[in-house]
Amino acid sequence: MSEHSQFRLLGAKRFGPFFATQTLGAFNDNVFKNALIILVTFGIAGLSPEDINIYVNLAGGLFILPFFLFSATAGQIAEKYEKAALIRAIKLLEIIIMLTAVFGLISANIHVLLGVLFLMGAQSALFGPVKYSILPQHLREDELVGGNALVEAATFLAILLGTMLGGWLMAQHGGAQWISATVVGVAVLGYLTSRRIPQAAATAPDLRINWNPLTETWRNFSFMRGNRTVFLSVLGISWFWLYGAVFLSQLPAYTKTILGGDETVVTLLLTVFSLGIGIGSLLCERLSGHKVEIGLVPLGSLGLTFFGIDLYLAQPAASTAVGLSAGAFLSSAANHRVLWDLLLTGIFGGLYIVPLYALIQTRSEASHRSRIIAGNNILNALFMVTAAIMAIVLLQAGLSIPQLLLTTALMNAAVAVFIYSLVPEFLMRFLVWALINTLYRIRKTGLDNIPDEGPCVVVCNHVSFVDALILGGNIRRPVRFVMYYKIFRIPVLNFIFRTARAIPIAGAREDEALMNKAFDEIDAALANGDVVGIFPEGGLTLDGEIQTFRPGIERIIARRPVPVIPMALRGLWGSLFSRRDTYLGRSRLPRRFWSKIEIVAEAPIAAEMVSAADLERRVRALRGEMA
Repeated sequence: MSEHSQFRLLGAKRFGPFFATQTLGAFNDNVFKNALIILVTFGIAGLSPEDINIYVNLAGGLFILPFFLFSATAGQIAEKYEKAALIRAIKLLEIIIMLTAVFGLISANIHVLLGVLFLMGAQSALFGPVKYSILPQHLREDELVGGNALVEAATFLAILLGTMLGGWLMAQHGGAQWISATVVGVAVLGYLTSRRIPQAAATAPDLRINWNPLTETWRNFSFMRGNRTVFLSVLGISWFWLYGAVFLSQLPAYTKTILGGDETVVTLLLTVFSLGIGIGSLLCERLSGHKVEIGLVPLGSLGLTFFGIDLYLAQPAASTAVGLSAGAFLSSAANHRVLWDLLLTGIFGGLYIVPLYALIQTRSEASHRSRIIAGNNILNALFMVTAAIMAIVLLQAGLSIPQLLLTTALMNAAVAVFIYSLVPEFLMRFLVWALINTLYRIRKTGLDNIPDEGPCVVVCNHVSFVDALILGGNIRRPVRFVMYYKIFRIPVLNFIFRTARAIPIAGAREDEALMNKAFDEIDAALANGDVVGIFPEGGLTLDGEIQTFRPGIERIIARRPVPVIPMALRGLWGSLFSRRDTYLGRSRLPRRFWSKIEIVAEAPIAAEMVSAADLERRVRALRGEMA
């Protein structure tokens, strides 16, 4: 297995036991929930259809309610105490809850079972902040996307398998006993796996817990609003759960009234959608290049909208068939489009959700991360309740189920435009990601020499018009590039450069005021702890050779002494955006697509050792013979 594969994490003690623990928990929740719904619907004598409807809807509400009541407190507890010990305590609580469930199942006592469901929701609310905040403590940043992808993929598959097994076991003779043995056994297994989770130190051990859920929830939202990108990422995640809740809640009725299928078709559609989420989640790690790539989020939202619309177009009218089995449903080629739409909706949903979770984990302060995740869980629950209310209102207003799904897909497009207009970084990163993954195959060496925090300057040779995009799309920290003002003003690219807060500069003879302003902005950026990127040649190479480095770098370092990292780009000379050949010559195949290029970085140079001549020598050595 490749050393960069996300699946190698499954064998690592710092991830494998946690992964198994959380997957078993998600599986167990859904075994019990579906068993309870079937027991209420078919297994408890004396319940009228009205009673069944009340209890089924009450069950959904009782599981969601604890997220509003306990998430804020759970976030504080996750900050104050060591997380591995907390997980073990939560898993012990699960065993106690499941033992209580045994009594309710054997006696068919609906009130006990509903109480158990409430306690399960409370346990999930306690586990949520620990679940996502422990990952950044055990995984490196280049492993976070892969770790989150595995967690999301496994969670959706566990939900699917748990739901299917819960229903199947309850349908057997002595179903209550089978369910009882399963939920207790899985809870015990989850506790045993949790004992192998390594310690994760408390991030705020001196925190004083505020037990008031209302005021603490407001504080959590305040933490989120303090970082606009994080706050909008939380809103994006919550919107995804609203979107998914609408689709999944309508799937049984959609299957019956529109597709003419029976319960086996419902299971088939759920399976396809869940597999899509899993595939999309796992693809994130490969497509992102082992880093938190928020450029995948707009791609995901585009897919959610496009295939949501196509699902409406696939079956615009009610089917004349009734009670089709999964086999009969699959035998009709017309139905395959529905399956593809659900699969691709799931795939793009995975591409959408995983980077958002990873972004929250990396951009939240460690001392506030659990509380921000708790706030995220509260908003997720609120949006899911909103999804139920929205569906009821729109269906009562006369919309058909396909029209409701279409409306939700169109709303997704509107939400995406709103979020990306507020934080253009998402769209900018998408454009950069699309550019560098369409035109180039990139090999990276030494990028870990760029420090994870603190100010520094990266210097690089200048070969093409898209050098800044290629470097910015591969360096894990945001980089403020200094670039020639005429390149800064290139249409389309200008949007990306402005969004990335690039600094335009001109020569003293062209515009001395602009030059001085640029040096002031560079100094302010370094004082703020940013990474600044410069191309000391002062312009694109005309012949593929590195030009003489200008002394501007010495002026920058004299004013603000910070480390300097030499870098080199290889293989871009002759590409579409370099100045070799004519435009037609540059754009001919195979140079245009999938060109092999390299980015190479050296260890940082101390400020007192920096000179333009020495940096030029180092960059030449890094570049070698490959321009």
